[in-house]
Amino acid sequence: MDNHFKRDCLLVLKDKMAEGAIDRRTFLTGLVALGAYSAMGAPGLRAAEGELVVANWGGDAVPAFKSAFADGFGDSAGKAVKIDGSGPTKGAMRAQYESGAIRWDVCDADPGSTKALGQKGMIEQVDYAVVDKAKIEGGFAFEFSPANYFFSYVIAYDAKKFAGDPPKSWADFWDVKKYPGKRTMFKWMSGSLEAALMADGVPADKLYPLDMDRAFKKLEELKPHIVSYWDSGAESQQLMRDGEASMGILWHTRANLVETDTGGDVSWTYAQGVMAASGWTVIKGNPAGKEAAMQFIAYCQDPARQVALLEALGSGPANPAAHALVSDKFKRLDCSSPENRALQVAMDSEWYAANSDKALERYLAMVAG
Repeated sequence: MDNHFKRDCLLVLKDKMAEGAIDRRTFLTGLVALGAYSAMGAPGLRAAEGELVVANWGGDAVPAFKSAFADGFGDSAGKAVKIDGSGPTKGAMRAQYESGAIRWDVCDADPGSTKALGQKGMIEQVDYAVVDKAKIEGGFAFEFSPANYFFSYVIAYDAKKFAGDPPKSWADFWDVKKYPGKRTMFKWMSGSLEAALMADGVPADKLYPLDMDRAFKKLEELKPHIVSYWDSGAESQQLMRDGEASMGILWHTRANLVETDTGGDVSWTYAQGVMAASGWTVIKGNPAGKEAAMQFIAYCQDPARQVALLEALGSGPANPAAHALVSDKFKRLDCSSPENRALQVAMDSEWYAANSDKALERYLAMVAG
């Protein structure tokens, strides 16, 4: 996702400053935390007549979505599908709606952001007469965004140092005496707040609503041991691969890649992982129309197509029926399988919809301070 989260952070900061919710000093602090990133938008694709544009996060996700979903739907529906990898952040989706220049028909977006925009009338409600709730993991068929895949925030660690007694919890992650060495965390609050609270003894089933004061106190405790707050999956891999960090909070897909790259010198665990959903989203007034967008979403619910996405990107299927089709080679990457999900906590999108702006502002200040 590289710089897409940064762009969204900047939009939030600008809004907060315009509203008078933060002062100039806090705004500048946020800019420093984000590396003064200024690319606030990307031109992206515009749908032509008879086309449907799907927005995702770029990189390997573009050919993966094309192969798993777009090509087949285009053949069956007689509607060409193009993948725009410029990143459907909350700010970008809102900007398209408010300008009336909507160029995306279906977005691969965060359900928390989607709900916040949906409550403002900017996002279509999901037509569950077309999209099948039975083909979505229980609890993830949201009003504005059905889950399309899952990913997890997990503990990655130096297996050469800790092979005899690897970390098994976030409490271990915070224990720099038993597990010496620097740490790395995401330059975004998702996953980090939950990790901090579990490290402080909050049971996984009692996390939400998140106690931000308690979480930030615990995060400050670990801050002297953070070598870097990564802002791209590639950076997180590099920090672990080069030995700059002995442990890190990584996306499970990246943790698996660095394990492969190092021949097992870096490993990872789902223990107390934080599993998050991404969801399909349709901006109101999309060029191809709501009906075509919902038909595309329904097409993508096919379990075999979701397994194809897992094999290409490591993304856990949203359709429970897909797990039985996953080969032994990919079972570890299947973060949403019953076996792997049992080790984790599911991220609460409802909480993030209501609290993400406030949490982000505070997290950026902590990272930069």
